[in-house]
Amino acid sequence: MTAPTADTSAVTALIEAAAAAPSLHNAQPWKFRFHRGSGTLRLYADLERELPRTDPDNRGLHMGCGAALFNLRVAAVAAGREPAVRLLPDDSDPALLAAVDLTGSAPPDDPLAPLQPAIHRRHTSRHPFLEEDIPDVLRDGLCVAAHLEGSRMVFLDAWHVQSVLDLVHDAECCEAWAPDVRGETAHWVRTEPTSEISPSDGIPAEALGPGQWGASSPVRDLTVGRTVAGRDWAPFEKRPHIALLGTAQDRPEDWLRAGQALERVWLQATLDGLVASLTSQPLEWPEFRWAVREPTSAMAYVQMVIRLGYGPEGQPSPRRPVTEVLDII
Repeated sequence: MTAPTADTSAVTALIEAAAAAPSLHNAQPWKFRFHRGSGTLRLYADLERELPRTDPDNRGLHMGCGAALFNLRVAAVAAGREPAVRLLPDDSDPALLAAVDLTGSAPPDDPLAPLQPAIHRRHTSRHPFLEEDIPDVLRDGLCVAAHLEGSRMVFLDAWHVQSVLDLVHDAECCEAWAPDVRGETAHWVRTEPTSEISPSDGIPAEALGPGQWGASSPVRDLTVGRTVAGRDWAPFEKRPHIALLGTAQDRPEDWLRAGQALERVWLQATLDGLVASLTSQPLEWPEFRWAVREPTSAMAYVQMVIRLGYGPEGQPSPRRPVTEVLDII
């Protein structure tokens, strides 16, 4: 069945949902173009928002755009539309990451629709989590969510968690000796209260969470030595729950799939009452990335390190206005 042609308000609502996705340093590296005649929405990489020092291969950029694509799919289904997605549809235009046909009608029992309420509730929590186990049924459900998007997710045992924490620390040391990386991070991370500035991107001071005592949690220190007025310090959980999300191959298409899997996992975790934070630090250094992987799994390439648990919800980060990221032609 064919759905009615999407009007401007309907497309705007879809993009508002898509743009709520996470991205590296909240750079929001996406642009959208809606073609009225064909009912097709195209997702482009916004190459002016690359992070060449932190993300030289644009792997993180693709993952952020993949997460935005997944939000778009969920919002479309919730609005009664069946999104038919083609990844990387034009070899001659690598910035065109996906084309989404919105002319079909979604079945009423589409499993994506129940995820829609979590889109705007999902925030990164850089706070300490409770020393509380995650039930196996929830862990299994999150792993299934990743699998449904063509990726794998595995929760780590205590030994591997400590290994990952050590690699995060090693990556932080490398970053401390890389002024170009520190400068790029400082560009996107605000140390002033939002009341004093009006950003539409980047990470605000309120979303940084407390400073960490010790090194028991893979929460990235985004301040890179800068002072944040009024920021507290706190001990973090001693036994963090860490999962790896990855793929069998390591191409742009796999990065887009991993981004969709990450967002599907995160939305499901939000509905399950869990909170999460991410770290890609050890994945940003080739000498560490290979050591992060779980050797007993079929996951050849780790795409993200995910910390999950129970704790306070994080503060929302700003979003660019839809008018900045959407063209309708």
